[in-house]
Amino acid sequence: MSDDIKKLREMTGAGVMECKRALDEAKGDFEKAKVIIHERGLVKAESKKDRVAGAGMLISYIHNERVGVMLQIHAETDFVVRGDLFRNLARDIAMHIAAMGPETVEELLAQPFVKDESTTIENLIKSVTGIVGENIKVERFIRYSI
Repeated sequence: MSDDIKKLREMTGAGVMECKRALDEAKGDFEKAKVIIHERGLVKAESKKDRVAGAGMLISYIHNERVGVMLQIHAETDFVVRGDLFRNLARDIAMHIAAMGPETVEELLAQPFVKDESTTIENLIKSVTGIVGENIKVERFIRYSI
């Protein structure tokens, strides 16, 4: 495996063959290959949005003992829900809710991600959906603060 394929795979979470195809299509331009993989991930996410996300988890996040969040988030299978990628996504979303205080799921999805304002929460979810191959849905959340 070439170093560029390995590096692209580590950065995007895409499969080896997807990385190779993206690099071939980009004629070796690493940055362009990253964009191609990202775009394909979003396309994959759109095609999966109507699939039932029946497995889920509750995650809690407490910030400085003054703000607390409980988030209910779903994927299609327990296998994905138990995975690190999904768990990290859930934790990042819960942390974002604590920091930004959205009122509804729709408002949350439209907000720029607090750790990377160049992407929205919706696109963050779509990028993980593209990697894991399953629909991911934020069902509901609650935020408490004192």
